[in-house]
Amino acid sequence: MAHPTQKRPTLSPFDKFITLTDKALRTLSKGNTQSERASPASKMDAVDLDAEERKHSAGLMRVNHSGEVCAQALYQGQALTAKLPKVRAEMEKAAEEEADHLAWCEQRLNQLDSHTSALNPLWYGLSFALGAGAGLVSDRVSLGFVAATEDQVCKHLRGHLDSLPPQDTQSRTIVEQMLIDESHHAHAALEAGGVRFPGPVKAMMSIVSNAMTVSSYRL
Repeated sequence: MAHPTQKRPTLSPFDKFITLTDKALRTLSKGNTQSERASPASKMDAVDLDAEERKHSAGLMRVNHSGEVCAQALYQGQALTAKLPKVRAEMEKAAEEEADHLAWCEQRLNQLDSHTSALNPLWYGLSFALGAGAGLVSDRVSLGFVAATEDQVCKHLRGHLDSLPPQDTQSRTIVEQMLIDESHHAHAALEAGGVRFPGPVKAMMSIVSNAMTVSSYRL
């Protein structure tokens, strides 16, 4: 076993390609994401939802699942181009934590007899490119992009808590824990030196985020 202080072996471009491809396939393939933490709703009793409530809850959880697909791609892209090893490690750690959310959302969609978004491969590719591009500019911009993105995610999650059927306690519990984790990620990115994005940039990000939300809710 390698000593904790020992440097990781440097991967060749081909090895990096294989690793990233494997992570992408695991993220996009149904049932392949494992969570380190059990779902907050795992021990909760199922509640009865009528057809319309079930459809609405499934749509919102599908949006959340797509958001976590984007998060995986974003962090993997940033880790690929991050200049400082510490920042690269932080991105990889964040991606691992986000994998919990991905698994929780998929589990809840299964319980609601629904499906993940057919557009997830598109969202993954776009998010990976954005993450890699931010990392190429600088680590501070990359971290700032994380903070701004997580702010958008938190905004959507708060909206979902307002919109979910009150009796759908399983979905609400998952979303509440996701909100806590995403807020922590945003704060940690700024604490690590991320730049605060100006209002116009955040507004543009919000437009893109809303487009993903509307389409993933239906598809």
